[in-house]
Amino acid sequence: MKRAYLTAIFILIIAVPYKILATEKSRITILATGGTIAGTAESASQASYIPGVISIDEIIASVPGLNNVAELNGIQVCNISSQNITPHIWLKLHTIIDSLFSNNLSDGIVITHGTDTMEETAYFLNLTVKHKRPIVLTGSMRPSSSLSADGPFNLFNAVSLASSTEASGKGVMVIMNDIILSADDVTKSHTVNTNAFSCPNFGPLGYMRDGKALFYRKVETKHTFNSEFNISKNTKLPQVEIAYSYAFSSGLLIKALINSGVEGIVIAGVGHGNYNREYAAEMERGYGKGIRFVRSARVFRGGVDKAAEEYEPKHPVSGIKSPQKARILLMLALTKSNDSNEIQRLFDQY
Repeated sequence: MKRAYLTAIFILIIAVPYKILATEKSRITILATGGTIAGTAESASQASYIPGVISIDEIIASVPGLNNVAELNGIQVCNISSQNITPHIWLKLHTIIDSLFSNNLSDGIVITHGTDTMEETAYFLNLTVKHKRPIVLTGSMRPSSSLSADGPFNLFNAVSLASSTEASGKGVMVIMNDIILSADDVTKSHTVNTNAFSCPNFGPLGYMRDGKALFYRKVETKHTFNSEFNISKNTKLPQVEIAYSYAFSSGLLIKALINSGVEGIVIAGVGHGNYNREYAAEMERGYGKGIRFVRSARVFRGGVDKAAEEYEPKHPVSGIKSPQKARILLMLALTKSNDSNEIQRLFDQY
């Protein structure tokens, strides 16, 4: 009898706190930056709209039951269309996220963002935020006033994903149209369709169904918690631009960029990252001035390796990274080194 009594007391001591902990909701911070998800139009069926109009509180209120998924805190970082994103906003996002995680104020982060440059913000944070806790970006292809706005369910999925224990350590993710996409390969692949995002080289990480995350692959590149990039003291980022290559493209653009004082240039080459002799001559001149180049490709899939058709492969290559992501990695690489071999090492590992 005494043993049964003691067993019952032990179960109460252990099980009751466990039950409380098991039902405790995750603390999710939503950082709002604007975009279509915060946009409105004059009518429910109009294609044209004004982005970055409604507040984070209004966005949260538009999703029924969202407060049941997690304990929410909204911060309005800015309210702009994402084509107007700036390095200052990137650095501000990095600082806020690092502070929230380092001080144990949040279990996960959701960022509402315009879709035009969402993949770039995601990739920047993927390389710079040194934490395992989930960071999820989402947005919408239709404004909040649309007849069938996709923003509310995308946000529901994003909060659910950021609350998931399975999302830890997987790097920065994008969730759109029920698909979980990794920051290392995600790109916007349709201008207006709600199914606008894909991972063209590796495929999605997984899917959301009934608020649950289903993962099907891992991220093999270095990111977040094992990244060596440290920008905690940076107030600006190196100036890196992209030069697009095409049939009989002139060297005038690269010449102008060199003369403007940029620190790096990514070549969005034709085919396998190729460029013509005019580009090659200007690149040689720029390299002598300390400007570093990376060969990327305007082609959607396949990436660029060290094989070259006509020129000595002096310059680092992007791997599967798109020109816009190669630009971000080169910016961060230049905060560490100007050596082309070291830059190539970073492109090989990230």
